Amino acid sequence: MQIESLKVFCDLAETESFTKAAQINSVTQSAVSQQISALERAFKSLLIERSKKKFRLTREGQVLYEYSKQIIQTYESLHSKLQELKDIISGTIRVATIYSIGLHDLPPYVKRFMKSYPTVNIHVEYRRANQVYDDVFSNVVDLGLVAYPVKDPKLEIIPLRKEPLVLICHPQHPFAKQKSIKLKSLAGQKIIGFEPDIPTRKALDKILREYGVEIKHVMEFDNVETVKRAVEIDAGISIVPQGTITQEINKNTLAAVQIEDGEFYRPLAAIYKKNKVLSPAMKQFLGILKEAA
Repeated sequence: MQIESLKVFCDLAETESFTKAAQINSVTQSAVSQQISALERAFKSLLIERSKKKFRLTREGQVLYEYSKQIIQTYESLHSKLQELKDIISGTIRVATIYSIGLHDLPPYVKRFMKSYPTVNIHVEYRRANQVYDDVFSNVVDLGLVAYPVKDPKLEIIPLRKEPLVLICHPQHPFAKQKSIKLKSLAGQKIIGFEPDIPTRKALDKILREYGVEIKHVMEFDNVETVKRAVEIDAGISIVPQGTITQEINKNTLAAVQIEDGEFYRPLAAIYKKNKVLSPAMKQFLGILKEAA
């Protein structure tokens, strides 16, 4: 029995998916099944209830899971400590990020990190916000990058920077001639928004309610890139993070207008699972991200 088998078992227990457990450990689903069977033979115990309805550990499986977590955490701490003693920074960092951060905020930091630590591989996946949290909880990734981080006892949250929110419109829109506008001016306008479950949309809805502004969305999308494209063809106006429109402003395909009512920001954060052992590479990468704050 090898420690890798215990890790595969823990990943399976936490993701409740043979597919995800295989993905995390870079093996086939068949290999996951074989390792679980080998553990069952070694401990002479049934570890997983074979049911099509729902994944569930047996009592013996739950005990093995709890002890295996401790073993793996100790092993990872040992490995990390030895790397630090040898001043080794290598390996792979798996990151899940929402689209806007991944496309506009993350690239310069990845470039800077890779220049300093060329032996580290950074694997980035673009996901919806809820999927980022799922991937972090199930150990599919090491780090998540989100906006408006949600507090959870199972999460460590590292605040990054706050990004201003601005109104955007077509350069020929009447608002484009103004330096700033009040939120009440949005009433009666065609609004391009994010889908209702997107954190930025929830935050904007809350702001508008507080200022007593009622609006109607004519289009809703799940990412800022599509929102911008709709505004570029003058289908409506929108409120987006300022850092996501630099290219469009430079090309004059969009106009940005400040909001008079106050300074509104989108907080960004890195998240990882509580009690996760951070490798030297992950510590250095988080350090670079925190410098931006």
